[in-house]
Amino acid sequence: MKHPITFLALFLCIFSGVFFAVSCSRPSDVNTNTIQNKLTTTLKKESGSFSSSEIIPVYSYRIIKTYPHDSGAFTQGLAFEDGALYEGTGRYGFSSLRKIHLETGDIVQSRKLPSYYFGEGITVYNDRLIQITWKSHVGFVYDKKNFTLLQKFRYPTEGWGITHDGKQLIMSDGTAKLYFLHPETFQKKGVIEVHDHNGPVENLNELEYVRGKIYAHVWKTDTIAIIDPGTGRVTGWIHLKGILSSKARRKNVGVLNGIAYDEKEGRLFVTGKLWPVLFEIELVRTE
Repeated sequence: MKHPITFLALFLCIFSGVFFAVSCSRPSDVNTNTIQNKLTTTLKKESGSFSSSEIIPVYSYRIIKTYPHDSGAFTQGLAFEDGALYEGTGRYGFSSLRKIHLETGDIVQSRKLPSYYFGEGITVYNDRLIQITWKSHVGFVYDKKNFTLLQKFRYPTEGWGITHDGKQLIMSDGTAKLYFLHPETFQKKGVIEVHDHNGPVENLNELEYVRGKIYAHVWKTDTIAIIDPGTGRVTGWIHLKGILSSKARRKNVGVLNGIAYDEKEGRLFVTGKLWPVLFEIELVRTE
């Protein structure tokens, strides 16, 4: 999703028969093994090199409930508030902002982005919806009720994921850095580098703020990092390998990409690009 598709890459995509899934997207989404294997090695080092009091917790999951999800939605951002699910989708010419009925997966309201924008993460802040874009350095602020565009804002980095802690916005750009932005002026207030025992954790993607921690999906993997927002330290890992069953996995299904938290009910939701389902999960500690 984050590098222009070269002629060679396009040829390889066509040759492999997965052009639809990767066109106008991060071209490496369909090849997750390299980063995932590297991250798995990191997790093993984390759990085996320190005393029990220093081990970073690793969590698996228990599926509480599944919900329908638009299998044509190239999910880039997810948020939940007041009983409604909000989704930002990507790809040039297909990017949108949506309000979704959780139980049915029906699109209640939508707004399409101009074709030259690649939609990325979204968050709900008070009565506004905030959506960022990949390489355009432009973000949008909408009225939450009617999706009216209220303003645009700019930022110098790429835009990947966005969330907030109630006081400031938190944005990722695909590196190991997270940026804290003023929610009204969008000026940078601070930055942290996310790290574990082995150094910086790169490819930070979709974000969600959950009970005082930042949950950050690591792009091209089925892993979510739990991050201390004050220090940038990884305080936990969530492994979601196998959550989408082989029966539900179609040829063009993409990678995990979408985290939402229902603060009132304490529900955690995850989905992925072009996934036919959305999951409500409970974390289960394994290490």
